[in-house]
Amino acid sequence: MSSLGKTKLSYYHLSVLFLSAAALALGMVLAGLYLYLRLELPDISSLKHYRPPATTVVYDRNGTPIAYWYTERRFPVPLAKMPPYLIQAFVAAEDARFYEHKGIDFVSILRALIADIRARRVVQGGSTITQQVARALLLSPERTLSRKIREAILAWRIDKALSKDEILNIYLNHIYLGAGAYGVEAAALTYFGKHVWELTLPEAALIAGLTPAPSRYNPLRNPRAALKRRAYVLRRMAEEGYITWDTARRAEKTPLRLHPMDFSPDPRAGYFLQIVRRRLERMLGRERLLTGGYRIYTTLDLNWQEKVLPGVLRRLSEIPRRHHSREIPQVAAVCLENESGEVRLVIGGRDFRKSQFNRAVFARRQPGSALKPFLWARALEEGLLRPDSLVMDEPVVLPGGSPEELWRPRNFDHRYLGIISLRTALVDSRNTVAVKIARALGLGEVEETLKTVGISAILPRNLSVALGTIGVSPWELTRAYTVFPNQGALVQPHLVAVIYDREGREVYRAHPRSRRILSRETAYVMTFFLKEVVREGTGRCARVLGVPAAGKTGTTDSYQDAWFVGFTPRYTCGVWVGYDTPRTLGRLETGGRAACPIWVEVMRGVPLSGKDFPVPEGITFVPFRDRTPSGKTEEIWLPYPDKLVPEIREVPPLRPRRGFPLRWLFWWR
Repeated sequence: MSSLGKTKLSYYHLSVLFLSAAALALGMVLAGLYLYLRLELPDISSLKHYRPPATTVVYDRNGTPIAYWYTERRFPVPLAKMPPYLIQAFVAAEDARFYEHKGIDFVSILRALIADIRARRVVQGGSTITQQVARALLLSPERTLSRKIREAILAWRIDKALSKDEILNIYLNHIYLGAGAYGVEAAALTYFGKHVWELTLPEAALIAGLTPAPSRYNPLRNPRAALKRRAYVLRRMAEEGYITWDTARRAEKTPLRLHPMDFSPDPRAGYFLQIVRRRLERMLGRERLLTGGYRIYTTLDLNWQEKVLPGVLRRLSEIPRRHHSREIPQVAAVCLENESGEVRLVIGGRDFRKSQFNRAVFARRQPGSALKPFLWARALEEGLLRPDSLVMDEPVVLPGGSPEELWRPRNFDHRYLGIISLRTALVDSRNTVAVKIARALGLGEVEETLKTVGISAILPRNLSVALGTIGVSPWELTRAYTVFPNQGALVQPHLVAVIYDREGREVYRAHPRSRRILSRETAYVMTFFLKEVVREGTGRCARVLGVPAAGKTGTTDSYQDAWFVGFTPRYTCGVWVGYDTPRTLGRLETGGRAACPIWVEVMRGVPLSGKDFPVPEGITFVPFRDRTPSGKTEEIWLPYPDKLVPEIREVPPLRPRRGFPLRWLFWWR
């Protein structure tokens, strides 16, 4: 008996010893595996300062969102801004023991394993919210045993390093919730068009239900599946005691009301956004722009642009109808605020959705007579001409492109008025006078003048430049004209007013920048001349605005391009009309007929003041007798720089003179 008992006892002890050794060996293997994996685990310290990629929002000057730029559409919000029932919905549906476990919930893992065995497929997941954070931010999505072990270790470490609220904040801002939405704020906007803190209980439950399969439960695609999943989340909330069963039943019966938000760029601002994005990518870098979560307030006045566009298109469609044609031309317009240089309006074509080519910035077309004011201004500035100078409008013959060729510039109306005032020459847009002024200045000085006002075109080495035969963009020409209402200062246009980072700190603010190009006196004399163009010249259609306005028309050969660049004391706007492939707009479709009415429509989009252009010191008005376009004489008060004020005396009426030799470039009084 004793020997048998001893034998049995020894077997028992051997079994215990064997199991203990096996457990010790397994423990050593697991400990070794843990230490090995720990050496390969990513650092979790970055989670302490969680800064996920965030959406940059672009606004117009009135605070209307016009674009969302992102790599992941995410709008991080603090946990304090989320309603409690939203947080409870996620916890109830995804990790009911979240506040109890240490990052890994063995009870949930066992329960999920049993459910999967019974269903003979994966019906429940055992991952905690903390494990999902570890997987989403620190690990790859591969499904391997080593990844699951790493995930568990990281979840345990994260739970030790961060509070439960910090973990939830990361989870709810990072999780993908379908339809391109990352985080609960993006989901609230995407599905319901409201902020997360505005969600109702049924809406919060629906969003919380998206987590396992965002595509399958997407309410925009599968509303029935989404409602079924919402009901499950509400039941789980009731089971966990977050809401009553009566509240859950009422919420379950609530109809699904979706108001999806459109995150695509506003097509009304499409041409403006093209320019803004190019410049901001250079300023901030493309990656920072798309992930930085900036709030960018631009200078665009979308209300202005939206208000005028129907009138612009109506005026544009009238042009082909006048010639029994159906092909509507294109249009480009740019409007700047004179003092600040803020770009208020950019129209780069009839419809951005049909053509993304931005004619306001990238199209380079001949400006015709719209270039003449800069020649007049340079001649006045250099003392070559005076405000009361008389010039000869007569046929001119000059050397052509080759030695055996001759060039005969002609006026639009094929008439020549003889001796006329410098004012009348600009008001009536006399080509021969423009060529004479360019010849007197010299091509080098003409080129320098145009470069000084920001026109970058390569000039032809002949006097045709005086008639606007170079290619310029509406953007360039409009900016150049600001030198007149700004009393000789050329403003630097800008499209962004202020930029804030995701924390609300100001990182950029624009300040007006300008440089003096002309004297105040010359700029005012030119403003006066250009007001006369509107009063009685080629731009008289602009008189219908009933406010002080100045500007100049431009028309190219065969009526291919029509321009009007005009300004009030506050705004300068330029309009171009033409076809992308140059062709005639139709006979007599001049800048005054085709472009000026569109300019008027544009200017009607903003309140205009009746206040006149300010007169700088150093200007004296002197009576001057001049001829009107109808041939009558009138007395006007002509502005002179003080140093050029003439002796006041009676001047006989001007009469046309013919037969003056070409060497008589100007007639001085």
